[in-house]
Amino acid sequence: MPEINLPNADRTITAYRLSGAPIPFEKHKASDFPRIAYAAAHVVADPLASNDPWLTPAIDWDTTMKFRHRLWDLGLGVAEAMDTAQRGMGLGWGEAKELIRRAQREARTRDDALIAYGAGTDHLAPGPTVTIDNIIAAYEEQIGFVEGEGGQIILMASRALAAAAKSPDDYAKVYGRILSQVKQPVVMHWLGEMFDPALEGYWGRPTHDEAMDVCLDVIAAHADKVDGIKISLLSKEKEIAMRRRLPAGVRMYTGDDFNYAELIAGDAEGHSDALLGIFDAIAPVASASLAALGRGSQNEFFELLEPTVPLSRHIFAAPTRFYKTGVVFLAYLNRLQDHFAMIGGQQSTRSLQHLAELFRLADKARVLADPALAVSRMKSVLAVHGVS
Repeated sequence: MPEINLPNADRTITAYRLSGAPIPFEKHKASDFPRIAYAAAHVVADPLASNDPWLTPAIDWDTTMKFRHRLWDLGLGVAEAMDTAQRGMGLGWGEAKELIRRAQREARTRDDALIAYGAGTDHLAPGPTVTIDNIIAAYEEQIGFVEGEGGQIILMASRALAAAAKSPDDYAKVYGRILSQVKQPVVMHWLGEMFDPALEGYWGRPTHDEAMDVCLDVIAAHADKVDGIKISLLSKEKEIAMRRRLPAGVRMYTGDDFNYAELIAGDAEGHSDALLGIFDAIAPVASASLAALGRGSQNEFFELLEPTVPLSRHIFAAPTRFYKTGVVFLAYLNRLQDHFAMIGGQQSTRSLQHLAELFRLADKARVLADPALAVSRMKSVLAVHGVS
């Protein structure tokens, strides 16, 4: 196995010998899995564009679409235009519309393409003059676009609503109006403040437990229009508690990138389906583990997926909103894109120490598809940072 010199926390540089045998790429159908599993897919930047990266996104559309086909080949669904795609964090609504349009066109070329699209209010800047009616209209605009393209909705949390709402009643009004209008059941998305600080206090309550009561009341009032809810609070206890209180037929989609293995496996009282950013980075392992669970081999499921959890916890470490850098870095190491560039220049949000530990954990998790290539690409990143 290849070897590479990597920096350590004490600033020394020592040799690291890779030991992980890569999980092979094996095609699967979604029907092979006993859970619905969406990967929140990233977008690939265009590093050759003449633009100001902090201000103007430049996207390599061909490579971005090829990545979606790869996820479908593995049996995974695509959660499109979400925060993993830097939605609201470099990717604006204008670019998101083009992403949705292109992804839906690609999905129509297949009979096995599971895909749903984020719709929110990110084109509406929060401010003191923004009213609840403005927020409803903003949601309606994005939902109308997605539904006009023939897509299913992932109903994203709204920064504008978090800023404008005076009480839980405002959340009930907005979600009630929107859910009463949608053409097909949606996946709701409660994104915690660790992912987006602007969403602190969502649902109009100061604690997650109190907020959960408000959210559950909204779901219960419109259960026929809710396929499920994805919560991203990084707490398995809160997810399980909420999962047990959902109305019959409403799914829990785990967004817990710290504890997903045990939440997907479930317990005697139920399980979670998945809508995860980490599945973008570990797609072949996620696919193989879900296929094992489908065969009734829970031991193999955990043997494959559990080693990825330390990697995921590292990628999603605080500040959690910078996790996308690790997702794209793994795509670069695995030759899914030819560069380590991101829209908004966000490849700079993590340190060399962080990337070095990510490399070690990716090897242990068996997610480096070609170890020799990964070493070569890691050496290039090290050289840019002055480590020969």
